[in-house]
Amino acid sequence: MMENNITDIKYCLYARKSSEQDERQAMSIDSQLNEMLEMAKRDNLHVVDIKKESHSAKQSGQRPVFNELIKDLREDKFNGILTWAPDRLSRNAGDLGSLVDLMDIDKLQQIRTYGQSFSNSPNEKFLLMILCSQAKLENDNKSINVKRGIRAKCEQGIRPGPSPLGYYNRSFNGIKDSIPDPERAPIVTEMFERAAQGQSGRHLKHWLDEIGFRTRRDKYVTLSQIFEMLNNPFYYGDFIFGGTLYKGIHEPLITKALFDQVQEQRVLPQKAKWGSKDFPFKRFLSCYSCGSSIVGEEKFKKLKNGKFNRHVYYHCSRAIDYSCKEPYVKEAVIIEDLLRLVDKLAINRSDCEPGLLVAINKYSNMMLAADPRYKQQEAFHGYARYVLQKGTDFERTRLVRNLKVKLTLHNYSVSSC
Repeated sequence: MMENNITDIKYCLYARKSSEQDERQAMSIDSQLNEMLEMAKRDNLHVVDIKKESHSAKQSGQRPVFNELIKDLREDKFNGILTWAPDRLSRNAGDLGSLVDLMDIDKLQQIRTYGQSFSNSPNEKFLLMILCSQAKLENDNKSINVKRGIRAKCEQGIRPGPSPLGYYNRSFNGIKDSIPDPERAPIVTEMFERAAQGQSGRHLKHWLDEIGFRTRRDKYVTLSQIFEMLNNPFYYGDFIFGGTLYKGIHEPLITKALFDQVQEQRVLPQKAKWGSKDFPFKRFLSCYSCGSSIVGEEKFKKLKNGKFNRHVYYHCSRAIDYSCKEPYVKEAVIIEDLLRLVDKLAINRSDCEPGLLVAINKYSNMMLAADPRYKQQEAFHGYARYVLQKGTDFERTRLVRNLKVKLTLHNYSVSSC
């Protein structure tokens, strides 16, 4: 029974619809508004504000419009709520507690729904709490049932969600599965074969862009997408969901052996921190064709005994021209060209690093002790030859960063600018 006069209550009409799949059947916001406004007119209810939002009510304190509703009630902007059903207000204990607290302090005098009324009386507040708790129970059970259904689907070999590139989803007799995309699947298979042969991610991207390979949304495949595909067991018949590996029933695009071969190509013997590798000539050379900087890259080839051979290559960074055609060059080739051009190399002793000058003098004294006929004016070029041939990466880096001359890399050869 209501103790307050209806005409003394100022109502806020609140309409909500969750954007989540489990509430797709709930009445739309517009329908809620129309029905409740018609009821307010029929029962002569004083509606002073209307609030609406599309947001889940599973978690407390997460709905901005509902939080505004609570704030306005505390500030006495209205003292009643008009809504379609109790579960529109709350599906969690936190928000329900806020409403009951407002009733206890007479800030909220009445909640009217389409078929019920709740005022500040023990029985009506208890009924409100039961109805909202029932809505929470339904949500919790739905979550459990959905997770159980997903696990069952995975155990049947069907991966939930969109299929990866190279497949598309098919619905047949009520069952959704993945089948190869006749247009993209052969290209994905060839991508794995190229990766197994040692082609890098950038090489693969360049090839895919050249042949016009695109995603289902008609976009070019990014480098990160390529690496993600190369690491996805879905392509050989398994899939990971929720951290568990399942055996799929879909048709594989590659064999497990090919997948493992790709992983071996991508594994380095040691994983160094980004930026910690020292490539001596990367700041010294520039690309002849486009003017971009030259960067270094190391490759590892696995030997039959399980060990790795390390090879260092330099190439255009393509910072200026992504389509630059300058090829990769072995570090050994660059060293040979620098030895040929060593007489053109020079340093400014006044600006030179002290450590380099000490090393040059030490080399000069060593050569003079071995051969008194040694000419000290040749110390720098002699030291440069020694470092290029037998020096460490640190010594080579220190040498080239003190050189005055700038060289370019073009068609497998180093030349003067």
